[in-house]
Amino acid sequence: MEAAGKPQVPGVTNEAGSRAGALPPSIQVVEFMLGSERFAIDLFDVREVVEYTPVTKIPRVPPYVIGIIDLRGDVIRIIDLKDRLSIPRGNSPGTETSRIIVLDSRIAAERIGILVDDVMSVSTFDSSQVDRTSSSFNRDETTIIGIIKRTVRVRDKDSNELIIWIDIRNLVGRTDSGSG
Repeated sequence: MEAAGKPQVPGVTNEAGSRAGALPPSIQVVEFMLGSERFAIDLFDVREVVEYTPVTKIPRVPPYVIGIIDLRGDVIRIIDLKDRLSIPRGNSPGTETSRIIVLDSRIAAERIGILVDDVMSVSTFDSSQVDRTSSSFNRDETTIIGIIKRTVRVRDKDSNELIIWIDIRNLVGRTDSGSG
């Protein structure tokens, strides 16, 4: 899932890298699991997805920074997304299904990967499937872009599956600046 030469999606980000304005007609996201909940980030913010590899701990870092890995000669800082988003550990799967989503180099000043429980798919959604009104209960907190609603059929009955679409640029930007 190499990101080199990826087109910018019009209307999704501004020069500062934060979400702005109306959504494009469709969005592409990488869906992943944190505990029992589905989350998503913009596909164009992802460089690649790699299997879990042992992490080298580093001293004097915030608790959500679990360490660094060597990925083909590049040092990647690994952020535990559950810890960063204050999601309880609960029944976390082992490292056999864990994945590291390596973010595109445009996202932060240094190479960053986020640790997730599992990566489910790359999906395209119509912008009408995104609910932006319930995305943030606190207007100062802009980590959530919106809630994606997908209709799924379970036992001959339609139901909505909710996917929390997070603004990884904002989240990592706040991580880089040391806040949060």
